[in-house]
Amino acid sequence: MTDGSISVDTGTDELLCAIRDRVAVITLNRLEARNSLSDHLTPALRRMIKQNGDDPEVGALLITGAGTAFCSGGDVKGMGGNAAAPAMSFSDKVARLRERQRTLTGVLVSVRKPTIAALPGPAAGAGLAIALACDLRIAAESTIMTTGYARIALTGDYGISWLLTRLAGTARARELMFLSERISARRCEALGLINRVVPDSELQSEAFEMARALANGPASAYASMKDNLDLALSAAFLTSLDQEAERMVLAAGTAQHAEAVRAFIEKRPPTYR
Repeated sequence: MTDGSISVDTGTDELLCAIRDRVAVITLNRLEARNSLSDHLTPALRRMIKQNGDDPEVGALLITGAGTAFCSGGDVKGMGGNAAAPAMSFSDKVARLRERQRTLTGVLVSVRKPTIAALPGPAAGAGLAIALACDLRIAAESTIMTTGYARIALTGDYGISWLLTRLAGTARARELMFLSERISARRCEALGLINRVVPDSELQSEAFEMARALANGPASAYASMKDNLDLALSAAFLTSLDQEAERMVLAAGTAQHAEAVRAFIEKRPPTYR
């Protein structure tokens, strides 16, 4: 490709993936359905998150949506069920959803390299959960977020309750889940759900530059930072303190740290690869 990108076969036109400057750009591509999840898109998204998360030649994942939406969540029109499909027991349905959740947002949260969601427009339901499962979110001015579940008498999936509570707090999480209001990008930023809001026309370039900088940064330090930050959600202060000490000493012995110090002294950008 002319911009130096390497296209990755996702197995479906509903999901695009290209690697450029160590950034895996994963694009949900169901324009006609506001990039809602489907039986083709969702398995491909699972594969691409896992594949690029494991690939040492990829330094960051950037997930976005084609057109003017990020992801409108599940396909509501298809929720009535297929009368011709074989009946499943309650326990089988629960097991299936648990597996689908763990292999999508579960894997996304577990990736030990920076993950960024670039939102060109609405993120709703499970689509919102995917955005919140990333480390950082950058949104266009016209973006809106909504949980959406209450509007169709559902309770939430893909980690939405856990993610909202930790990002926005328990009172706001309840408000967002119960009311299912459409929340503007600026209010989402104020609530802590979005890191940056940019003009619509600048979203993709701003998001890629952020991802590119992170992809070419100190990978081992980022991985340990994520370990520290994840632990901080559940551990006591002294436990976090002790783990920070161990990881700090390990980081001080890496070649990446040595290069960063040399670059600082020589007043040049560090080169980690």
